[in-house]
Amino acid sequence: MLTAGQLVGQNTLINTTRSNIKNVTSPPSAVSDDPIIITIDGKPVLKSEFEAVFFKNNPTREVKDRKSVDEYVDLFINFKLKVREAEEMGLDTMKNFISELAGYRKQLANPYLTDKNVNEQLIQEAYDRLKYEVHASHILIKLPEDALPKDTLEAWTRIMNYRNRALKGEDFGKIARETAEKGDPSAKDNFGDLGYFTAFSMVYPFETAAFNTKPGEISLPVRTRFGYHIIKVWEKRASKGEILVSHIMLRVKKDATHDDSVNVKKRIDEIYVKLKAGDKFDDLCAQYSEDKGTSQKGGQLPWFGTGKMPSIEFEKKSFDLKNNGDFSEPFTTTYGWHIVKRIDKRELATFEQMQNELKQKVAKDQRSQMGRKSMIAKIKSENNFTEYKITKKIITSFPPFDELISRIDTSYWEGKWSTEKTKGLNKPIFRLGARDFTQEDLAKYIELRQTKRQKGNLIQVITTQYNNWVDEQCIALEESKLDSKYPAFKALMQEYRDGILLFDLTDKKVWTKAMKDTIGLKGFYDTNKNNYLWQDRADVTLYRCADERSEEHTSELQSH
Repeated sequence: MLTAGQLVGQNTLINTTRSNIKNVTSPPSAVSDDPIIITIDGKPVLKSEFEAVFFKNNPTREVKDRKSVDEYVDLFINFKLKVREAEEMGLDTMKNFISELAGYRKQLANPYLTDKNVNEQLIQEAYDRLKYEVHASHILIKLPEDALPKDTLEAWTRIMNYRNRALKGEDFGKIARETAEKGDPSAKDNFGDLGYFTAFSMVYPFETAAFNTKPGEISLPVRTRFGYHIIKVWEKRASKGEILVSHIMLRVKKDATHDDSVNVKKRIDEIYVKLKAGDKFDDLCAQYSEDKGTSQKGGQLPWFGTGKMPSIEFEKKSFDLKNNGDFSEPFTTTYGWHIVKRIDKRELATFEQMQNELKQKVAKDQRSQMGRKSMIAKIKSENNFTEYKITKKIITSFPPFDELISRIDTSYWEGKWSTEKTKGLNKPIFRLGARDFTQEDLAKYIELRQTKRQKGNLIQVITTQYNNWVDEQCIALEESKLDSKYPAFKALMQEYRDGILLFDLTDKKVWTKAMKDTIGLKGFYDTNKNNYLWQDRADVTLYRCADERSEEHTSELQSH
Protein backbone atom coordinates (compact mmCIF):
# COMPACT_ATOMS: atom_id res chain seq x y z
CA MET A 1 0.00 0.00 0.00
CA LEU A 2 1.41 3.37 -1.00
CA THR A 3 1.50 6.40 1.24
CA ALA A 4 0.87 9.91 -0.04
CA GLY A 5 4.60 10.58 0.27
CA GLN A 6 5.49 7.55 -1.81
CA LEU A 7 2.99 8.60 -4.42
CA VAL A 8 4.73 11.95 -4.74
CA GLY A 9 8.17 10.42 -4.91
CA GLN A 10 7.55 7.31 -7.01
CA ASN A 11 4.28 7.22 -8.90
CA THR A 12 3.39 10.82 -9.61
CA LEU A 13 4.25 12.79 -12.70
CA ILE A 14 3.34 16.45 -12.33
CA ASN A 15 3.57 17.50 -15.96
CA THR A 16 3.51 21.24 -16.70
CA THR A 17 1.20 21.53 -13.70
CA ARG A 18 1.89 25.05 -12.57
CA SER A 19 2.30 26.54 -16.04
CA ASN A 20 -1.06 25.11 -17.08
CA ILE A 21 -2.88 25.98 -13.88
CA LYS A 22 -1.42 29.48 -13.70
CA ASN A 23 -3.09 30.24 -17.00
CA VAL A 24 -6.41 30.19 -15.14
CA THR A 25 -7.64 33.77 -15.36
CA SER A 26 -11.40 33.41 -15.71
CA PRO A 27 -14.13 30.85 -15.03
CA PRO A 28 -14.07 27.75 -17.26
CA SER A 29 -15.63 28.09 -20.67
CA ALA A 30 -15.41 25.48 -23.40
CA VAL A 31 -13.90 22.09 -22.63
CA SER A 32 -12.14 21.95 -26.01
CA ASP A 33 -9.00 23.55 -24.54
CA ASP A 34 -8.65 21.16 -21.63
CA PRO A 35 -5.04 20.03 -21.14
CA ILE A 36 -3.85 17.43 -18.66
CA ILE A 37 -2.27 19.27 -15.75
CA ILE A 38 -1.41 16.35 -13.47
CA THR A 39 -0.96 12.61 -13.89
CA ILE A 40 -1.09 10.52 -10.73
CA ASP A 41 -0.23 6.86 -11.16
CA GLY A 42 -0.92 7.30 -14.86
CA LYS A 43 -4.37 8.82 -14.26
CA PRO A 44 -4.78 12.28 -15.86
CA VAL A 45 -6.33 15.26 -14.09
CA LEU A 46 -7.69 17.85 -16.52
CA LYS A 47 -7.48 21.61 -16.22
CA SER A 48 -11.31 21.84 -16.23
CA GLU A 49 -11.48 19.81 -13.00
CA PHE A 50 -9.10 22.18 -11.23
CA GLU A 51 -11.00 25.20 -12.57
CA ALA A 52 -14.35 23.82 -11.38
CA VAL A 53 -13.06 23.37 -7.82
CA PHE A 54 -11.05 26.61 -7.78
CA PHE A 55 -13.90 28.85 -8.87
CA LYS A 56 -16.45 27.09 -6.68
CA ASN A 57 -14.35 27.96 -3.64
CA ASN A 58 -13.66 31.47 -4.90
CA PRO A 59 -16.90 33.46 -4.35
CA THR A 60 -15.66 36.51 -6.29
CA ARG A 61 -14.85 34.28 -9.29
CA GLU A 62 -11.78 36.40 -9.91
CA VAL A 63 -8.06 35.59 -9.91
CA LYS A 64 -6.40 38.51 -8.13
CA ASP A 65 -2.79 37.29 -8.32
CA ARG A 66 -0.67 34.26 -9.10
CA LYS A 67 0.10 33.72 -5.42
CA SER A 68 -3.50 32.76 -4.70
CA VAL A 69 -3.38 30.24 -7.55
CA ASP A 70 -0.04 28.85 -6.34
CA GLU A 71 -1.45 28.25 -2.86
CA TYR A 72 -4.49 26.54 -4.27
CA VAL A 73 -2.35 24.40 -6.58
CA ASP A 74 -0.58 22.93 -3.54
CA LEU A 75 -3.90 22.24 -1.79
CA PHE A 76 -5.35 20.69 -4.95
CA ILE A 77 -2.35 18.41 -5.51
CA ASN A 78 -2.41 17.23 -1.90
CA PHE A 79 -6.13 16.60 -2.17
CA LYS A 80 -5.76 14.51 -5.33
CA LEU A 81 -2.90 12.54 -3.79
CA LYS A 82 -5.07 11.64 -0.82
CA VAL A 83 -7.87 10.57 -3.15
CA ARG A 84 -5.41 8.38 -5.04
CA GLU A 85 -4.25 6.84 -1.76
CA ALA A 86 -7.90 6.02 -0.95
CA GLU A 87 -8.27 4.36 -4.36
CA GLU A 88 -5.03 2.41 -3.79
CA MET A 89 -6.54 1.11 -0.55
CA GLY A 90 -9.64 0.00 -2.45
CA LEU A 91 -12.00 2.32 -0.59
CA ASP A 92 -13.75 3.14 -3.89
CA THR A 93 -14.79 -0.51 -4.21
CA MET A 94 -16.37 -0.77 -0.76
CA LYS A 95 -20.11 -1.51 -0.67
CA ASN A 96 -20.89 1.46 1.60
CA PHE A 97 -19.02 3.87 -0.68
CA ILE A 98 -20.77 2.62 -3.82
CA SER A 99 -24.18 2.81 -2.13
CA GLU A 100 -23.61 6.31 -0.72
CA LEU A 101 -22.34 7.67 -4.04
CA ALA A 102 -25.29 6.10 -5.90
CA GLY A 103 -27.67 7.86 -3.49
CA TYR A 104 -26.04 11.22 -4.13
CA ARG A 105 -26.11 10.61 -7.88
CA LYS A 106 -29.84 9.89 -7.79
CA GLN A 107 -30.51 13.16 -5.94
CA LEU A 108 -28.28 15.19 -8.25
CA ALA A 109 -29.77 13.59 -11.38
CA ASN A 110 -33.44 14.32 -10.57
CA PRO A 111 -33.46 17.94 -11.84
CA TYR A 112 -31.92 16.78 -15.14
CA LEU A 113 -34.57 14.09 -15.70
CA THR A 114 -37.56 16.36 -16.07
CA ASP A 115 -38.42 19.04 -18.59
CA LYS A 116 -37.51 22.28 -16.79
CA ASN A 117 -39.45 24.40 -19.27
CA VAL A 118 -42.62 22.43 -18.58
CA ASN A 119 -42.06 22.67 -14.83
CA GLU A 120 -41.60 26.43 -15.03
CA GLN A 121 -44.79 26.71 -17.06
CA LEU A 122 -46.65 24.64 -14.47
CA ILE A 123 -45.43 26.90 -11.65
CA GLN A 124 -46.57 30.00 -13.54
CA GLU A 125 -49.87 28.33 -14.46
CA ALA A 126 -50.52 27.45 -10.81
CA TYR A 127 -49.89 31.04 -9.70
CA ASP A 128 -52.15 32.43 -12.43
CA ARG A 129 -54.92 30.07 -11.31
CA LEU A 130 -54.47 31.03 -7.66
CA LYS A 131 -55.57 34.53 -8.64
CA TYR A 132 -59.07 33.17 -9.29
CA GLU A 133 -61.68 30.96 -7.68
CA VAL A 134 -64.11 28.72 -9.55
CA HIS A 135 -67.59 27.75 -8.36
CA ALA A 136 -68.53 24.43 -9.94
CA SER A 137 -70.62 21.29 -9.62
CA HIS A 138 -69.79 17.86 -10.96
CA ILE A 139 -71.23 14.48 -11.83
CA LEU A 140 -68.97 11.45 -11.34
CA ILE A 141 -69.07 7.96 -12.78
CA LYS A 142 -66.60 5.87 -10.78
CA LEU A 143 -64.09 3.87 -12.82
CA PRO A 144 -60.91 2.06 -11.68
CA GLU A 145 -57.68 3.25 -13.29
CA ASP A 146 -57.03 -0.26 -14.65
CA ALA A 147 -60.58 -0.76 -15.94
CA LEU A 148 -61.25 -2.99 -18.95
CA PRO A 149 -61.77 -1.22 -22.28
CA LYS A 150 -65.42 -2.31 -22.34
CA ASP A 151 -65.98 -0.86 -18.83
CA THR A 152 -64.26 2.36 -19.86
CA LEU A 153 -66.50 2.64 -22.92
CA GLU A 154 -69.58 1.96 -20.82
CA ALA A 155 -68.61 4.67 -18.30
CA TRP A 156 -67.91 7.13 -21.11
CA THR A 157 -71.30 6.41 -22.67
CA ARG A 158 -73.10 6.94 -19.36
CA ILE A 159 -71.31 10.22 -18.53
CA MET A 160 -72.02 11.54 -22.04
CA ASN A 161 -75.68 10.61 -21.60
CA TYR A 162 -75.84 12.66 -18.37
CA ARG A 163 -74.12 15.57 -20.14
CA ASN A 164 -76.62 15.49 -22.99
CA ARG A 165 -79.51 15.48 -20.53
CA ALA A 166 -78.08 18.54 -18.75
CA LEU A 167 -77.46 20.33 -22.04
CA LYS A 168 -81.12 19.79 -22.94
CA GLY A 169 -82.17 21.62 -19.81
CA GLU A 170 -82.48 19.03 -17.05
CA ASP A 171 -81.40 20.27 -13.61
CA PHE A 172 -77.68 19.47 -13.20
CA GLY A 173 -77.97 19.08 -9.43
CA LYS A 174 -80.81 16.58 -9.67
CA ILE A 175 -78.84 14.47 -12.15
CA ALA A 176 -75.83 14.58 -9.81
CA ARG A 177 -78.01 13.42 -6.89
CA GLU A 178 -79.35 10.62 -9.07
CA THR A 179 -75.80 9.33 -9.64
CA ALA A 180 -74.65 9.58 -6.00
CA GLU A 181 -74.83 5.85 -5.32
CA LYS A 182 -72.40 4.96 -8.12
CA GLY A 183 -70.59 8.29 -8.23
CA ASP A 184 -69.85 10.92 -5.60
CA PRO A 185 -71.76 9.94 -2.41
CA SER A 186 -71.76 13.55 -1.15
CA ALA A 187 -73.96 14.52 -4.14
CA LYS A 188 -76.89 13.04 -2.25
CA ASP A 189 -76.70 16.04 0.11
CA ASN A 190 -74.95 18.76 -1.90
CA PHE A 191 -76.32 17.93 -5.39
CA GLY A 192 -72.76 17.81 -6.73
CA ASP A 193 -72.02 21.40 -5.68
CA LEU A 194 -68.31 21.75 -4.80
CA GLY A 195 -68.46 25.42 -3.87
CA TYR A 196 -65.55 27.68 -4.78
CA PHE A 197 -62.05 26.27 -5.22
CA THR A 198 -58.71 27.28 -6.71
CA ALA A 199 -55.39 25.69 -7.74
CA PHE A 200 -54.22 22.67 -5.71
CA SER A 201 -57.72 22.15 -4.24
CA MET A 202 -58.65 19.39 -6.71
CA VAL A 203 -56.72 16.73 -8.62
CA TYR A 204 -54.89 18.34 -11.53
CA PRO A 205 -56.98 17.02 -14.50
CA PHE A 206 -60.19 18.11 -12.74
CA GLU A 207 -58.71 21.50 -11.88
CA THR A 208 -57.61 22.04 -15.49
CA ALA A 209 -61.04 21.14 -16.90
CA ALA A 210 -62.76 23.49 -14.44
CA PHE A 211 -60.49 26.44 -15.22
CA ASN A 212 -60.82 25.83 -18.96
CA THR A 213 -64.63 25.74 -18.90
CA LYS A 214 -66.50 29.03 -19.22
CA PRO A 215 -69.15 30.02 -16.65
CA GLY A 216 -72.53 28.57 -17.59
CA GLU A 217 -71.01 25.77 -19.67
CA ILE A 218 -70.54 22.04 -19.04
CA SER A 219 -67.18 20.42 -19.72
CA LEU A 220 -66.57 17.35 -21.84
CA PRO A 221 -65.86 14.23 -19.75
CA VAL A 222 -62.55 14.41 -17.89
CA ARG A 223 -60.78 11.30 -16.58
CA THR A 224 -59.18 11.30 -13.12
CA ARG A 225 -58.12 8.47 -10.83
CA PHE A 226 -61.69 8.44 -9.51
CA GLY A 227 -63.37 7.96 -12.87
CA TYR A 228 -65.14 10.18 -15.42
CA HIS A 229 -66.48 13.62 -14.46
CA ILE A 230 -68.48 16.32 -16.18
CA ILE A 231 -68.17 19.76 -14.62
CA LYS A 232 -70.63 22.64 -14.70
CA VAL A 233 -68.98 25.97 -13.94
CA TRP A 234 -71.27 28.54 -12.36
CA GLU A 235 -68.92 31.45 -11.74
CA LYS A 236 -65.30 32.60 -11.71
CA ARG A 237 -64.17 35.40 -9.42
CA ALA A 238 -60.97 37.06 -8.23
CA SER A 239 -59.25 35.37 -5.30
CA LYS A 240 -60.36 36.45 -1.84
CA GLY A 241 -56.90 35.78 -0.45
CA GLU A 242 -56.46 34.04 2.90
CA ILE A 243 -58.07 34.66 6.27
CA LEU A 244 -57.14 33.95 9.89
CA VAL A 245 -60.03 33.29 12.27
CA SER A 246 -60.89 31.93 15.69
CA HIS A 247 -64.08 30.05 16.49
CA ILE A 248 -66.21 28.83 19.34
CA MET A 249 -67.87 25.53 18.55
CA LEU A 250 -70.59 23.51 20.26
CA ARG A 251 -70.97 20.02 18.82
CA VAL A 252 -74.28 18.45 17.76
CA LYS A 253 -74.10 14.67 17.90
CA LYS A 254 -75.26 12.73 14.87
CA ASP A 255 -77.84 10.87 16.94
CA ALA A 256 -79.00 14.04 18.73
CA THR A 257 -82.71 14.35 19.44
CA HIS A 258 -84.72 17.46 18.63
CA ASP A 259 -84.49 18.56 22.25
CA ASP A 260 -80.72 18.06 22.23
CA SER A 261 -80.37 20.26 19.15
CA VAL A 262 -82.58 22.97 20.66
CA ASN A 263 -80.48 22.92 23.82
CA VAL A 264 -77.22 23.37 21.88
CA LYS A 265 -78.76 26.27 19.94
CA LYS A 266 -79.85 27.88 23.21
CA ARG A 267 -76.31 27.59 24.65
CA ILE A 268 -74.60 29.12 21.57
CA ASP A 269 -77.09 32.01 21.65
CA GLU A 270 -76.23 32.66 25.30
CA ILE A 271 -72.52 32.78 24.40
CA TYR A 272 -73.31 35.21 21.56
CA VAL A 273 -75.19 37.49 23.98
CA LYS A 274 -72.16 37.51 26.30
CA LEU A 275 -69.90 38.45 23.39
CA LYS A 276 -72.10 41.36 22.44
CA ALA A 277 -72.12 42.44 26.09
CA GLY A 278 -68.34 42.75 26.01
CA ASP A 279 -67.04 39.43 27.36
CA LYS A 280 -63.67 38.43 25.87
CA PHE A 281 -63.79 35.94 23.00
CA ASP A 282 -60.74 34.01 24.28
CA ASP A 283 -62.24 33.58 27.76
CA LEU A 284 -65.57 32.34 26.41
CA CYS A 285 -63.74 30.02 24.00
CA ALA A 286 -61.68 28.47 26.79
CA GLN A 287 -64.81 28.03 28.90
CA TYR A 288 -67.35 26.76 26.37
CA SER A 289 -65.80 25.67 23.03
CA GLU A 290 -65.89 21.94 22.35
CA ASP A 291 -63.13 22.05 19.75
CA LYS A 292 -60.47 20.71 22.13
CA GLY A 293 -57.68 21.34 19.64
CA THR A 294 -58.18 25.10 19.69
CA SER A 295 -60.23 26.01 22.77
CA GLN A 296 -57.17 26.80 24.93
CA LYS A 297 -55.58 28.83 22.12
CA GLY A 298 -58.43 31.30 21.72
CA GLY A 299 -60.03 29.07 19.09
CA GLN A 300 -57.49 30.12 16.46
CA LEU A 301 -57.34 28.07 13.24
CA PRO A 302 -54.54 28.05 10.63
CA TRP A 303 -54.66 30.51 7.73
CA PHE A 304 -56.97 29.24 4.98
CA GLY A 305 -58.26 30.28 1.60
CA THR A 306 -61.10 29.27 -0.65
CA GLY A 307 -61.71 25.53 -0.84
CA LYS A 308 -59.49 24.69 2.13
CA MET A 309 -62.23 24.24 4.72
CA PRO A 310 -64.41 21.10 4.76
CA SER A 311 -67.47 23.31 5.34
CA ILE A 312 -68.51 25.77 2.63
CA GLU A 313 -70.73 27.58 5.16
CA PHE A 314 -67.82 28.05 7.58
CA GLU A 315 -65.66 29.47 4.81
CA LYS A 316 -68.43 31.83 3.66
CA LYS A 317 -69.18 33.16 7.15
CA SER A 318 -65.46 33.75 7.75
CA PHE A 319 -64.90 35.74 4.56
CA ASP A 320 -68.11 37.73 5.11
CA LEU A 321 -66.53 39.40 8.17
CA LYS A 322 -65.36 42.85 7.06
CA ASN A 323 -62.94 43.95 9.79
CA ASN A 324 -60.43 42.41 12.18
CA GLY A 325 -62.17 41.76 15.49
CA ASP A 326 -65.63 41.31 13.96
CA PHE A 327 -67.49 38.15 14.92
CA SER A 328 -70.39 36.34 13.29
CA GLU A 329 -73.81 35.43 14.55
CA PRO A 330 -74.16 31.74 15.47
CA PHE A 331 -74.39 29.45 12.44
CA THR A 332 -74.48 25.72 11.93
CA THR A 333 -72.42 23.23 9.91
CA THR A 334 -72.33 19.44 9.90
CA TYR A 335 -69.93 19.70 12.88
CA GLY A 336 -72.19 21.78 15.10
CA TRP A 337 -72.78 25.45 15.96
CA HIS A 338 -70.07 28.08 15.51
CA ILE A 339 -69.27 31.70 16.21
CA VAL A 340 -66.34 32.94 14.11
CA LYS A 341 -64.09 35.91 14.87
CA ARG A 342 -61.87 37.49 12.22
CA ILE A 343 -58.25 38.01 13.32
CA ASP A 344 -56.55 39.02 10.07
CA LYS A 345 -56.77 38.81 6.28
CA ARG A 346 -54.13 38.93 3.56
CA GLU A 347 -54.12 39.10 -0.23
CA LEU A 348 -52.34 36.68 -2.56
CA ALA A 349 -48.57 37.15 -2.32
CA THR A 350 -46.48 38.07 -5.38
CA PHE A 351 -45.13 35.41 -7.71
CA GLU A 352 -41.59 36.08 -6.46
CA GLN A 353 -42.68 35.58 -2.85
CA MET A 354 -44.51 32.35 -3.65
CA GLN A 355 -42.17 30.87 -6.24
CA ASN A 356 -40.32 28.45 -3.93
CA GLU A 357 -43.54 27.36 -2.23
CA LEU A 358 -45.21 26.77 -5.61
CA LYS A 359 -42.18 24.82 -6.84
CA GLN A 360 -42.50 22.46 -3.86
CA LYS A 361 -46.26 22.08 -4.33
CA VAL A 362 -45.90 21.33 -8.03
CA ALA A 363 -43.19 18.73 -7.25
CA LYS A 364 -45.56 16.92 -4.84
CA ASP A 365 -48.66 17.31 -7.01
CA GLN A 366 -49.90 15.10 -9.84
CA ARG A 367 -48.94 17.83 -12.31
CA SER A 368 -45.25 17.10 -11.63
CA GLN A 369 -45.65 14.09 -13.96
CA MET A 370 -46.14 16.49 -16.85
CA GLY A 371 -42.45 17.47 -16.80
CA ARG A 372 -41.38 13.83 -16.62
CA LYS A 373 -43.71 12.82 -19.45
CA SER A 374 -42.35 15.63 -21.62
CA MET A 375 -38.78 14.53 -20.90
CA ILE A 376 -39.59 10.89 -21.75
CA ALA A 377 -41.15 12.00 -25.04
CA LYS A 378 -37.94 13.91 -25.88
CA ILE A 379 -35.77 10.91 -24.97
CA LYS A 380 -37.84 8.66 -27.23
CA SER A 381 -37.55 11.13 -30.09
CA GLU A 382 -33.80 11.67 -29.66
CA ASN A 383 -33.11 7.93 -29.44
CA ASN A 384 -35.46 6.70 -32.20
CA PHE A 385 -37.76 4.71 -29.91
CA THR A 386 -39.47 1.97 -31.96
CA GLU A 387 -41.89 -0.74 -30.87
CA TYR A 388 -41.97 -3.96 -32.87
CA LYS A 389 -45.63 -3.73 -33.79
CA ILE A 390 -47.27 -4.78 -37.05
CA THR A 391 -49.80 -2.42 -38.60
CA LYS A 392 -52.12 -3.53 -41.40
CA LYS A 393 -54.48 -0.79 -42.46
CA ILE A 394 -56.26 0.15 -39.19
CA ILE A 395 -55.41 -3.06 -37.32
CA THR A 396 -52.31 -3.05 -35.14
CA SER A 397 -50.92 -6.17 -33.47
CA PHE A 398 -48.05 -6.43 -31.01
CA PRO A 399 -46.83 -10.05 -31.41
CA PRO A 400 -43.81 -10.00 -29.02
CA PHE A 401 -45.93 -8.49 -26.23
CA ASP A 402 -48.96 -10.73 -26.87
CA GLU A 403 -46.75 -13.83 -26.95
CA LEU A 404 -45.27 -12.98 -23.55
CA ILE A 405 -48.68 -12.34 -21.97
CA SER A 406 -49.82 -15.77 -23.16
CA ARG A 407 -47.17 -17.26 -20.83
CA ILE A 408 -48.39 -15.42 -17.72
CA ASP A 409 -50.87 -17.54 -15.78
CA THR A 410 -52.93 -17.20 -12.58
CA SER A 411 -49.82 -17.66 -10.42
CA TYR A 412 -49.15 -13.99 -11.17
CA TRP A 413 -52.03 -12.94 -8.90
CA GLU A 414 -50.45 -14.96 -6.09
CA GLY A 415 -47.11 -13.23 -6.63
CA LYS A 416 -45.50 -16.55 -7.57
CA TRP A 417 -45.10 -16.28 -11.35
CA SER A 418 -41.63 -17.16 -12.66
CA THR A 419 -39.68 -16.37 -15.82
CA GLU A 420 -39.15 -20.13 -16.12
CA LYS A 421 -42.48 -20.08 -17.95
CA THR A 422 -41.07 -17.81 -20.69
CA LYS A 423 -38.07 -19.94 -21.63
CA GLY A 424 -37.26 -19.61 -25.31
CA LEU A 425 -38.86 -16.15 -25.62
CA ASN A 426 -36.23 -13.58 -26.47
CA LYS A 427 -37.69 -11.56 -29.32
CA PRO A 428 -37.19 -7.78 -29.29
CA ILE A 429 -40.14 -5.74 -28.04
CA PHE A 430 -38.79 -2.24 -28.58
CA ARG A 431 -35.60 -0.48 -29.61
CA LEU A 432 -34.16 2.55 -27.82
CA GLY A 433 -30.91 4.04 -29.04
CA ALA A 434 -28.55 1.24 -30.04
CA ARG A 435 -30.20 -1.46 -27.93
CA ASP A 436 -33.08 -3.88 -28.39
CA PHE A 437 -35.12 -4.66 -25.26
CA THR A 438 -36.50 -8.17 -25.35
CA GLN A 439 -39.29 -10.36 -24.03
CA GLU A 440 -36.79 -11.78 -21.55
CA ASP A 441 -36.01 -8.27 -20.20
CA LEU A 442 -39.70 -7.52 -19.69
CA ALA A 443 -40.34 -10.91 -18.08
CA LYS A 444 -37.61 -10.26 -15.50
CA TYR A 445 -39.08 -6.82 -14.78
CA ILE A 446 -42.56 -8.31 -14.25
CA GLU A 447 -41.22 -11.09 -12.03
CA LEU A 448 -39.33 -8.69 -9.76
CA ARG A 449 -42.31 -6.36 -9.30
CA GLN A 450 -45.13 -8.84 -8.88
CA THR A 451 -47.06 -8.88 -5.60
CA LYS A 452 -49.98 -10.84 -4.31
CA ARG A 453 -53.08 -8.97 -5.48
CA GLN A 454 -56.73 -9.31 -6.27
CA LYS A 455 -57.34 -10.92 -9.63
CA GLY A 456 -58.07 -8.38 -12.34
CA ASN A 457 -57.65 -7.80 -16.05
CA LEU A 458 -54.26 -9.32 -16.88
CA ILE A 459 -53.77 -7.49 -20.18
CA GLN A 460 -54.49 -4.11 -18.56
CA VAL A 461 -52.18 -4.77 -15.58
CA ILE A 462 -49.27 -6.03 -17.69
CA THR A 463 -49.76 -3.20 -20.18
CA THR A 464 -49.38 -0.74 -17.30
CA GLN A 465 -46.22 -2.52 -16.17
CA TYR A 466 -44.90 -2.51 -19.72
CA ASN A 467 -45.45 1.25 -20.03
CA ASN A 468 -43.73 1.84 -16.69
CA TRP A 469 -40.83 -0.34 -17.84
CA VAL A 470 -40.43 1.63 -21.06
CA ASP A 471 -40.46 4.92 -19.12
CA GLU A 472 -37.86 3.62 -16.67
CA GLN A 473 -35.56 2.50 -19.48
CA CYS A 474 -35.85 5.93 -21.12
CA ILE A 475 -34.95 7.67 -17.87
CA ALA A 476 -32.10 5.21 -17.21
CA LEU A 477 -30.64 5.88 -20.68
CA GLU A 478 -30.78 9.63 -20.16
CA GLU A 479 -29.28 9.32 -16.68
CA SER A 480 -26.34 7.35 -18.12
CA LYS A 481 -25.58 10.27 -20.47
CA LEU A 482 -25.64 13.04 -17.87
CA ASP A 483 -21.86 13.06 -17.36
CA SER A 484 -21.19 13.58 -21.06
CA LYS A 485 -24.08 16.01 -21.69
CA TYR A 486 -23.67 18.26 -18.65
CA PRO A 487 -20.12 19.24 -17.53
CA ALA A 488 -21.54 20.80 -14.35
CA PHE A 489 -23.13 17.48 -13.36
CA LYS A 490 -19.92 15.60 -14.11
CA ALA A 491 -17.88 18.05 -12.02
CA LEU A 492 -20.27 17.82 -9.09
CA MET A 493 -20.29 14.02 -9.18
CA GLN A 494 -16.47 14.04 -9.21
CA GLU A 495 -16.50 16.39 -6.24
CA TYR A 496 -18.88 14.13 -4.29
CA ARG A 497 -16.86 11.03 -5.16
CA ASP A 498 -13.53 12.51 -4.13
CA GLY A 499 -15.04 14.08 -1.02
CA ILE A 500 -16.47 10.76 0.22
CA LEU A 501 -13.14 9.02 -0.45
CA LEU A 502 -11.22 11.71 1.44
CA PHE A 503 -13.61 11.40 4.39
CA ASP A 504 -13.28 7.59 4.41
CA LEU A 505 -9.47 7.82 4.16
CA THR A 506 -9.25 10.31 7.03
CA ASP A 507 -11.61 8.20 9.12
CA LYS A 508 -9.52 5.09 8.53
CA LYS A 509 -6.08 6.66 8.87
CA VAL A 510 -6.73 9.26 11.59
CA TRP A 511 -10.02 9.24 13.52
CA THR A 512 -10.69 5.52 13.89
CA LYS A 513 -7.00 4.73 14.17
CA ALA A 514 -6.58 7.21 17.02
CA MET A 515 -9.64 5.87 18.83
CA LYS A 516 -8.32 2.32 18.73
CA ASP A 517 -4.75 3.25 19.74
CA THR A 518 -5.32 3.19 23.51
CA ILE A 519 -1.59 2.97 24.26
CA GLY A 520 -0.89 5.98 22.07
CA LEU A 521 -3.74 7.93 23.65
CA LYS A 522 -2.46 7.18 27.17
CA GLY A 523 1.06 8.17 26.16
CA PHE A 524 -0.24 11.46 24.74
CA TYR A 525 -2.16 12.08 27.96
CA ASP A 526 0.85 11.38 30.19
CA THR A 527 3.07 13.60 28.05
CA ASN A 528 0.72 16.55 27.91
CA LYS A 529 -1.34 16.45 31.11
CA ASN A 530 0.91 18.95 32.91
CA ASN A 531 0.16 21.51 30.21
CA TYR A 532 -3.46 21.65 31.32
CA LEU A 533 -3.13 21.86 35.14
CA TRP A 534 -4.85 24.75 36.95
CA GLN A 535 -2.70 27.43 38.53
CA ASP A 536 -3.20 28.49 42.19
CA ARG A 537 -6.80 29.56 42.64
CA ALA A 538 -9.36 30.45 45.30
CA ASP A 539 -13.13 30.38 45.65
CA VAL A 540 -14.21 33.87 46.75
CA THR A 541 -17.30 36.06 47.04
CA LEU A 542 -16.95 39.78 46.22
CA TYR A 543 -19.14 42.51 47.72
CA ARG A 544 -19.13 46.03 46.29
CA CYS A 545 -20.35 48.64 48.85
CA ALA A 546 -21.57 52.09 48.01
CA ASP A 547 -20.55 53.61 51.41
CA GLU A 548 -19.23 52.76 54.90
CA ARG A 549 -22.70 52.12 56.32
CA SER A 550 -23.38 49.54 53.67
CA GLU A 551 -20.01 47.98 54.42
CA GLU A 552 -20.89 47.61 58.11
CA HIS A 553 -24.20 46.01 57.25
CA THR A 554 -22.45 43.58 54.91
CA SER A 555 -19.98 42.63 57.64
CA GLU A 556 -22.88 41.82 59.97
CA LEU A 557 -24.40 39.53 57.38
CA GLN A 558 -21.08 37.77 56.91
CA SER A 559 -20.69 37.20 60.64
CA HIS A 560 -24.04 35.39 60.69
